[in-house]
Amino acid sequence: MKYYIEKELDKKFEEALEHVKGDLKANGFGVLSEINLHEKFKEKLDVDFRKYTILGVCNPQLAHRAIMTEENVGTLLPCSVIVQDTADGKVKVAAIDPAASMSIVDNEELEKIAEEVKTLLTDVILHL
Repeated sequence: MKYYIEKELDKKFEEALEHVKGDLKANGFGVLSEINLHEKFKEKLDVDFRKYTILGVCNPQLAHRAIMTEENVGTLLPCSVIVQDTADGKVKVAAIDPAASMSIVDNEELEKIAEEVKTLLTDVILHL
């Protein structure tokens, strides 16, 4: 089972990152966290690494429904979206497939919510 949704963009990294954040917001997602691995690996490991940012994103309405359905599902939240430079000078954007990650929880109602989130994230990623 593929655990992510992805698309390659022909944009500069910074432009792609801002575009992704804007499209997420326009589709009901908030960015709760932003981790710049390029900076963190340099700071913590003194390693040069390509531009690679992890966004922790959440749709508040769907997250609330999910937690009301399965109180410990917060251990699987927020959804991660990555934006990274590729070796050929493009940018790859990928998001977790929430249906895949939530499939470990035996809860039919949660599966339905995860499919809603997947639909929204897929729409964002594929229409970048």
